[in-house]
Order: sequence, then structure tokens, then C-alpha cells
Amino acid sequence: MGDEIFMARALELARSAPFTSPNPRVGAVVVRDGAVISEGVHLGAGSPHAEALALLGIDAGGATLYVNLEPCTHQGRTPPCAPAVAEAGVARVVAAIPDPDERVRGAGFNLLRERGVDVAVGVLEDEAEWLNAPFLHHRRTGRSYLTLKLALSLDGRLGARDGTSRWITGPAARGYVHRRRLEADAVMVGSGTVASDDPSLMVRAVDAARQPAALVVDGSGRMRPDASVLTRQHEVIVATQPTVAHERQVEWKEAGAEVLLIADRGRGTGVDLDVLIREMGRRGMTEIYCEGGARLATALLARDLVDRLELHHGPVTIGDGGPGIGDLGTLSMSGASRWELRDTQVFGSDVVTTYTRARA
Repeated sequence: MGDEIFMARALELARSAPFTSPNPRVGAVVVRDGAVISEGVHLGAGSPHAEALALLGIDAGGATLYVNLEPCTHQGRTPPCAPAVAEAGVARVVAAIPDPDERVRGAGFNLLRERGVDVAVGVLEDEAEWLNAPFLHHRRTGRSYLTLKLALSLDGRLGARDGTSRWITGPAARGYVHRRRLEADAVMVGSGTVASDDPSLMVRAVDAARQPAALVVDGSGRMRPDASVLTRQHEVIVATQPTVAHERQVEWKEAGAEVLLIADRGRGTGVDLDVLIREMGRRGMTEIYCEGGARLATALLARDLVDRLELHHGPVTIGDGGPGIGDLGTLSMSGASRWELRDTQVFGSDVVTTYTRARA
């Protein structure tokens, strides 16, 4: 039971750093005789690792180190952690999960054991996997982790008949969206959302030391060059097809956006979203937070590209004619996609439920 208490603290520390991509979120706790003597949290790429901070300036001889991810063994912007842990005299390391990064993959645990450190793995494993799901997915697949956020009325509509969707949910739930934006590498929408809502895709409701990239999927050249998302002084990527008018592409570039050309590979479906997600993963983006409208959401779900589904239900009814999820190609219940409930949060009269794809 003591291991779980101290690992829970390590996870709490890791959770306190909202954005560490492309690195994982890691917290470390040093314990001796049942008492915490030091703590550390990794704050992002280029900053010291949690283990190094927890060991800084203390006598760790004979102590136990709790950490939610396997200590690394490779030299990056900062020195490797596993050798430092052993050299500090730590007697026992309790880790939640291994690191699937090809530069680690058990090497940290092996080094510690070879140096005489007792290693235990698997404490609060599920919680640790959930916390770093985007990082782990990226390291295992090379793809960005795709979260699809949908604001839905009680009768399952994404907006009114005229295409507007402001506001289905209240201020508290929208504040949560801004916290989620802060955790993601990029916020993605389709050109339909840009046309109807003209969002900036900025983090506004919470303090933000950084802004996520804006990723707009526009396979037809619909987005105007004066759209709000193009006026922000932060990274904007417009994913479009080579067939879109050259003049429109130039307008986007002159507005400061990167124009990323991705063909539909003859499918007639617009930008190939699978290729887009792979490309964002190649660039080191661990999570894409998609707030796109009905058409983009339908395409992502139909192609089985969604890793996390985040549903924001507001206390409104809209009725027939409002946009909703379209045809997913499901012919019977046996062919329906199944999801597992991971989290439920209540914000006033709004309810946010989070699901992941059901395990086979």
C-alpha cells in the first residue's frame, strides 16, 4: 500500500506539468523510512528530468525512488537518469511502466539491476499509461495521438441548422477545453468550423506559457485569408490538396501559414487524414486535439483514426436539421466501433465523458 501512495504522489507531480512534448510527463519522489525527503517534476524538453531534480543536493543512500516511467539511459539535451540514480546510492526504484522509446525499452531497468538496485515495476500501471497515453502511443507507432473533442446537445447535434455551435456548453466546460488545448501539440479543425465559427484556436481561459499549433484541414481552398486563425502570431499549418488554387495557397502563405500539400490518393475524400496524422507524428507532435466539425469528425471516425473521444454534452436540445456525425459505414451492431469509458467530469450542467477505443 505504501508503494501506491508514493507512486500516486509521483503521478500528481507529473500531472502538474501540462505540456512536456515531445517528452513524457514524469514525476519522481525519494523516500527514506516511510517519509518523503525530496521530489522532482520534469517541465519539458531541455529542462532537467524529474529523477535528476529529486536527487539534486540530497543524500539518497539507501533510499527508494518512485517514478512513473522507466529512467532513461540515453544522452539527450540532458544526461541519462538511470546511471545517476545508481551513482546516488538509491537502493530501490519503484516504477509504474517501462519506457517504449527505442532508446530505452528496458535498458534503464537493466542498468539499475546490474548496479545492484532493486527494481519493481507495475505500481499504478493503468494510471501511468493513461497520463502519458499520447507519448506512449507516439513512441509505439510513430503517429500522433488523435483526440476528437465533440460538443454535443442532449439530442446529439453538433450545432444549429445554420451551422453555428456557440455555445452548446457553458464557461466552465469551455475552460476545460482550453486546458486540454494547452496539453496538445496542435489543435485541429476543418474549414467548415473556420467558416462558421471563425476560431483563433488560442489558449485563452487559462495561463499559458505556450500556444499549440493550429492545424486546419481544408481540401477545397474554402478558408479565407482573413480568417482569425491566420492572424495569430503562432504556428499555423494548413493541410490541403495540390489541386487547390495556387492563388489561395499563396494567400495562406502570405498570412504566415505553412501550406502542407497532401493528396487524397484517388479516394475522392479530400486530404488524406491518415497521411496527415503520420506526418505530424514524424514532426514529433505527440497529441493532436481535434475540435473539427461534423464533416471532419465523421471522416476521422469512419477511418478509425481517433484514439480518444471526448464528448462535451450541454443542456440544450436542437432538433432535426442540426449537423451531427454522418455515415460511418456501419451496417449492423456487430460492426459498430466500441469504446471504453475512461473519465467523467461535471462542469455545472455540462458533462464531459472521455473514451478510448475498446481493447480487442
